[in-house]
Amino acid sequence: MFSFNHFNFNVLDLERSLKFYDEAFGLKPVREKVASDGSFKLVFLGDGVTDFRLELTYIIDRTEPYDLGEQEFHLAFVADDMEKAHALHEKMGCICMDNPDIGVYFVTDPDGYWIEVIPPRK
Repeated sequence: MFSFNHFNFNVLDLERSLKFYDEAFGLKPVREKVASDGSFKLVFLGDGVTDFRLELTYIIDRTEPYDLGEQEFHLAFVADDMEKAHALHEKMGCICMDNPDIGVYFVTDPDGYWIEVIPPRK
């Protein structure tokens, strides 16, 4: 038997990413781990509703952006109020693709990861 635990994004600027995920999705740090040699830091973010975690990995000496390939993967969030969520993300300037025909849109985080925003199932 398996259950989801977390998903990882590697980030270049931890503070910038923490601010983004708090502002855009209300995610808060729930656990942190620093490597014994100080080479990296892990920060696990939670939504306060589910047990699912987004792990942000910050490699201290990394300066080059991560290669995200063809970005054929993404994280998804359900928004209780799509209009309010869309307005927030529009104000933040992070919407990268909007598909009103199917009722979803995507935002990008500071490192270029795509995040889908979907309405609740009816």
